[in-house]
Amino acid sequence: MLEGAEVRLAVDIGGTFTDIVLDVGQARKTRKVLTTPQRPEQAVLDGMRLILADARAHISDIDVFIHGTTLATNAIIERRGAKTALIATDGFRDVLDIGTESRYDQYDLSIDKPKPLAPRSLRFTVPERIDAHGAVRLPLDETAVRALAPKLRELGVESVAIAFLHSYANPEHERRAAAIISEEMPGISVTVSSAVCPEIREYERTSTAVANAYVQPLIEGYLARMADALQVEQFRGAIYLVTSGGGVTSIETARRFPVRLVESGPAGGAIFAAQIAARLGESKVLSFDMGGTTAKICLIEKYQPETSRVFEVDRAARFLKGSGLPVRIPVIEMVEIGAGGGSIAHVDAMKRVTVGPESASSEPGPACYGRGGQRPAVTDADVALGMIDPDAFAAGTIKLDPELSKQALLRDVGEALGLSAETAAYAVHEVVCENMASAARVHAVERGAVVGQHTLIAFGGAAPLHAARVAEKIGVSRVIVPSNAGVGSAVGFLAAPIAYELVRSRHVRLDDFDTNSVSDLLQEMATEARALVEPGAAGAPVRERRAAFMRYVGQGHEITVELPNRPLTSADLAGLRQKFEADYAAMFERPIPGAAIEVLSWSVLATTDARNPPAVAAVARKPAAKASGSRKFFDGRAGEVIEIPLYRREDMAPGATIAGPAVIAEDETSTFVSTSFDAHIDGAGSIVMERKAA
Repeated sequence: MLEGAEVRLAVDIGGTFTDIVLDVGQARKTRKVLTTPQRPEQAVLDGMRLILADARAHISDIDVFIHGTTLATNAIIERRGAKTALIATDGFRDVLDIGTESRYDQYDLSIDKPKPLAPRSLRFTVPERIDAHGAVRLPLDETAVRALAPKLRELGVESVAIAFLHSYANPEHERRAAAIISEEMPGISVTVSSAVCPEIREYERTSTAVANAYVQPLIEGYLARMADALQVEQFRGAIYLVTSGGGVTSIETARRFPVRLVESGPAGGAIFAAQIAARLGESKVLSFDMGGTTAKICLIEKYQPETSRVFEVDRAARFLKGSGLPVRIPVIEMVEIGAGGGSIAHVDAMKRVTVGPESASSEPGPACYGRGGQRPAVTDADVALGMIDPDAFAAGTIKLDPELSKQALLRDVGEALGLSAETAAYAVHEVVCENMASAARVHAVERGAVVGQHTLIAFGGAAPLHAARVAEKIGVSRVIVPSNAGVGSAVGFLAAPIAYELVRSRHVRLDDFDTNSVSDLLQEMATEARALVEPGAAGAPVRERRAAFMRYVGQGHEITVELPNRPLTSADLAGLRQKFEADYAAMFERPIPGAAIEVLSWSVLATTDARNPPAVAAVARKPAAKASGSRKFFDGRAGEVIEIPLYRREDMAPGATIAGPAVIAEDETSTFVSTSFDAHIDGAGSIVMERKAA
């Protein structure tokens, strides 16, 4: 099996499961193991050994190891990061509290905001000042910086973020302060904002630097332990990590900028959905990724996920922008909610069934796992409804106990509302599906899209069980559950290009545009980005994408305009205005004739080409072979238990067609086909659910 074939391994560490995918040439094997939260590398190593045994291979045979992790995000949300101090310019100690001076809900008098990662008692200032053009107005007081070291040691600080005013224009003071702190406190983690986020907007830049410092010791420790363990196992290949922007980067870059990993797992899922969309010719897609802890929803137009430059972690209000901690990094745009298979259900003070965001995770897990969990989770509801075969869950590696599910549902939901265990399970299932449908509606409206015009691509361990009901709620008539859906994010990792994007702020007006200066800046950025990508590209072509973030003078936000990959000339200025005004008109109906235009920031992306899959030919449909079994399913709308067929996905040939309701089981997940849908297997092996004619 290994003769002459490239061996590539992908690992996605989730809150509940760690997914493993092994590609040996064109052959693929998959595994799911429970995540080990205290030492995440243990689950990775255990899963690697299992899947390599399946392939009769050894760790030393692996050529490329790509992985993503939720460690950074979870550390921020659960406040398990390092004890972090902030050093700022005199007068700017409270940047993290002041923020943008806006309120995400101006009518809520008791508004709740997430607490800063660096509390006020760990924020310090020193005399220094650089202006917006990079000129030094007040030299750095090095004595004041050096005097902070004893205080930081006394307070037990583990990591330091340095964010000085206008350091994006001139990083000299930040770099010198970092050098002094490193001299005085050897071994401490130090983050400078001018390296992590060299952009204007003081609050976002400071927040990003603090977030990077907060997770850096944790991620460095994990990556070091992982590297040591792999070395012991005789691993000889290359290691890459997936970034939030959908590319992969080296382990050294990940150690310097761990904040870029906050959405690495979900980014892999978006790549996976985009690949499926390209393969099946679906130009309008809504990806639906539901794992054990969270659900992620992303719009994909013309086979490309939407991207953004700002992501909010730990939102106080699920759907309200401005209610979380801003992290200014390149990121795939999506909405994420606490609705996964492990999300816990309960009845609130108003006698409403609520689900999440608290999760049972992998320890102790849902009640049906029999590992000590007492509270009912979404997986318990699905088991009690009869949607999951308890003997074949996770390829039979985890035996589920339906009675434990029913007991937990009855105790925490049913008794409070006078419902049976089955009806309580139906209520939980309905509520979690409505939560995800609401998130999909909001995400589409914010982007001016009509959600019902999209095809839903469902993946992750739990999404195929809920996709049909979510589709019914949002008016989607076509649902696709791809092959390997249960480990979709990990599969997406294998298709991700090696990439790195740099963004830097330098204010330039089009009516006073120094083309030589801007061209020099872009070339400097391109050289730096390529230096981070080319070693991993191993000779593969590396292309660039340059962009300017432009706005009319005086406006508060910018739009992205692509630039040519060459030095700019004065002849390009008219074209830049035309591109900007065309994009502006597309977003806001009309441009502003004659208004002055300015550029605030510049971007250079260096990337290898993604691995694009071949298109799939149509197949003739035919009735599926006889079902392999049946399930007793509680139909909540009818209020009765009915018998529905159970099919094994591997037994269904391309073209095989069934009518809902039915369950299609496989090792990684199960797909529930509701009464509203028919389903067939397409040429790529995907389950395609289509709404029945009325």
